[in-house]
Amino acid sequence: MVREILIWPDPILKQKAQPVAKVDDKVRALIKDMFETMYAAEGVGLAAPQVGILQRIIVLDTRPQQPESKPLAMINPQFVSLEGETTYTEGCLSIPGEAEDVDRAAVATVRYLDEEGQEQTLRCDGLLAIAVQHETDHLDGTVFVDHVSTLKREFIRKRMKKLKASREQGAPASA
Repeated sequence: MVREILIWPDPILKQKAQPVAKVDDKVRALIKDMFETMYAAEGVGLAAPQVGILQRIIVLDTRPQQPESKPLAMINPQFVSLEGETTYTEGCLSIPGEAEDVDRAAVATVRYLDEEGQEQTLRCDGLLAIAVQHETDHLDGTVFVDHVSTLKREFIRKRMKKLKASREQGAPASA
């Protein structure tokens, strides 16, 4: 089921997500919905808070730019190490139409539970490293515009409020 993606500055997106206590069919159903939602929105990553669920779950699929990668669901992800530096122009499904340069680690090693509740560790580079850091930020109530200047963030906030208002009225959004 495709779920509605919250638009920033929705207050839920500023909250910290709670760890998943047990990986069960309910969690797997949410993951399935998250993948469907992410693909419908043509994204490469989605965090549970973006669909209004304050649980530490992210889904990722960077195959459009990293064909060797595979779709991943990460439950309770934690960074083991962050190495190097890179700057990437990031966008976000909760901040449609906006993109800004964000400084991130070039390589991220993350420990997480998979859909079967098994602990995994994965070393990520390229877009996958960026995406896992971006989505994990969502679990801590951070969005990519929190990494840019206050002035840029305020311009984007105004555009998102306008977009949100136009969506609520059912009118097409204009920039």
